Amino acid sequence: MTMMRQNGFTTCYRIAKDTLIVDLGTRMRVLSSAPRGGGLRTTRYIMNHQVPANPLLQGSHSKWEHPARYLKRIALDLGVDPECVGLMTAVPMKQVVTCRDEQDGMWVECFATVGVTNAVRAGEVPVREEEDSKVHRVGTINLMVATNACLAASALVCAVQVVTESKTGVLRDHAVPSWTGRPGATGTGTDAVVVACALRGNGPRSDYAGTHTMIGALIGKVVADCLTQGLVRATAWATTHRD
Repeated sequence: MTMMRQNGFTTCYRIAKDTLIVDLGTRMRVLSSAPRGGGLRTTRYIMNHQVPANPLLQGSHSKWEHPARYLKRIALDLGVDPECVGLMTAVPMKQVVTCRDEQDGMWVECFATVGVTNAVRAGEVPVREEEDSKVHRVGTINLMVATNACLAASALVCAVQVVTESKTGVLRDHAVPSWTGRPGATGTGTDAVVVACALRGNGPRSDYAGTHTMIGALIGKVVADCLTQGLVRATAWATTHRD
């Protein structure tokens, strides 16, 4: 468990039953592409749950048809508010990476699990059903970012943009290829992004979050640091788990 205190906020996390549980310490405004609680909402908890890399091969097809419902059961089992934001990945939770930075009274913290065997280059034709078994689902990159800044709605969208730009920049710097062998992967086919910020009146206000702003710079830095470390762990994992 780690704990950060700044301007009245306490953020901590724990790992239980193959699940990363991030407790933001208070309800925050969250924008995400998560399968549970996705879109814009307020919540105190973010979960990242490890699932089998090939659930269909393990006879568990039915429970993967409704990931939001499945993640609700996981939350209840772990004693987490089911109105959380929930993600899934096949990356082991022992590979979780965290990074944090702060400047001028604002802090940004990132939690990440990284796998790239499912990497793709934006614009590639989607995988056909008959080819689906060739894609290793362990490749998901899940990025969860929290800040004590109070971001305007447009700034929250921009923050997601900066997270994605930073992720893609690191993948390009490390020459990560698409699973097809094509160079220049920009992400994976199952990536998810979560950005959590303070509610109105509870943190330093920011109407912008682009790369010319301090909050944008902090987001870009912690995401890049997390992804760089995560790629090292993903490479080590792949080396010891070859077919």
